[in-house]
Amino acid sequence: MDTIASLFSFITTPVSWVIVQFHSVYGKVFGPDTGWAWGLSIVSLVILIRICLIPLFVKQIKATRAMQTLQPEMKKIQERYKNDKQRQSEEMMKLYKESGTNPLSSCLPILAQSPFFFALYHVLNGIATGKTIGVINDSLLASARQAHIFGAPLAAKFTDGSAKVADLGATLTDVRVVTAVMIVMMSASQFYTQRQLMTKNVDTTVKTPFMQQQKMLMYVFPVMFAIFGINFPVGVLVYWLTTNVWTMGQQMYVIRNNPTPGSKAQAAYLERLTKHVTHHEKTRSRGEKAIVKAIVSKGRERNEFERKFINSLTKVGLVAQADGTVVKGEAAVESEDGTPTTAAPKRQQPKRQTKSQRQSTAAKSADDTPEDAEPKTSLSKSDEPEDAKPATAAKKAAPKPAGGTRSKAQSGQRKGPQRPKSPSKK
Repeated sequence: MDTIASLFSFITTPVSWVIVQFHSVYGKVFGPDTGWAWGLSIVSLVILIRICLIPLFVKQIKATRAMQTLQPEMKKIQERYKNDKQRQSEEMMKLYKESGTNPLSSCLPILAQSPFFFALYHVLNGIATGKTIGVINDSLLASARQAHIFGAPLAAKFTDGSAKVADLGATLTDVRVVTAVMIVMMSASQFYTQRQLMTKNVDTTVKTPFMQQQKMLMYVFPVMFAIFGINFPVGVLVYWLTTNVWTMGQQMYVIRNNPTPGSKAQAAYLERLTKHVTHHEKTRSRGEKAIVKAIVSKGRERNEFERKFINSLTKVGLVAQADGTVVKGEAAVESEDGTPTTAAPKRQQPKRQTKSQRQSTAAKSADDTPEDAEPKTSLSKSDEPEDAKPATAAKKAAPKPAGGTRSKAQSGQRKGPQRPKSPSKK
């Protein structure tokens, strides 16, 4: 154990120094020998480390999404070169290089935390065995051995015997109850973090082997934490529980404000964004502009949630611009191919009239008809007989009879060629 501790001395000393600095602050408030002073020092160490690891967490999110996108291409390469492992590896590396993706980026936060985790483990193990380590001297060592969290010493483990627990000034029941509760909370937080990632922030339209691996890890990791947790000191359990809660909260924030395209989280986010942009008639934050800009740039490649978002804006007279802003414009609806089209106005059907209304309308139109109007016939000009055309022309040229009397033709006499009178009647 001393050999392993010496290997991690380059990180053990800084970790112990940070804990001592936080302890000096919290000791003035809660007392130097209390579990609150030492426990909050460990929690503050976790928060400090996780703040420093935020850039790596962002890279992890981007790498995870990129790997999800590349899964279909990777599967094709594996099937094409399943008998040539060397060529398969070369094509995989070529695919990673072209897409700018590094599969190890998704593991960066865990890899970066590992040295701090082992360093804290050795610091607490030194406290349990009564050995000074790093900047923790004899007085700080004695103070840390007296610190208890809910009756359990910082250096106590679930597997410790009653004699060792008694040397630390506690009972075996208190130690096992506290460690068991912390192990369950640690495993549950890990499970919920993975489950929230799989159920809310995964594109359900793309089925890849990566999703199956994530589902398997969702159940494997909590079991691993429960198995290894019985060998962790209480201080290490405080550290790991704090980092799990931090990861869960950080992931909830990312899923809410920057969800994966095509996921349930994106549908909920775009629904909130639609209400916000419709109310203010503009995008107010830089994050909203970035989301709208990304959606507009996709064009025909938008998913159903993004098309619904664009249509919701255009229906209320708003248009999303390429720079992420939203301006007023004509109401339009996006067609299936992704191009916006102006919405056609709805055709209004005329109101249906009653029988009395139709009769009154017909009577009114009959009263408004001029007396000299020619009655309409069903024959067109081309259907008229040849000998009727001169008569029609003569009738048009004939002057109107005086006294307002109407001619026989005007009074409704049948038009057309008249039968010549018999010579005997003349």
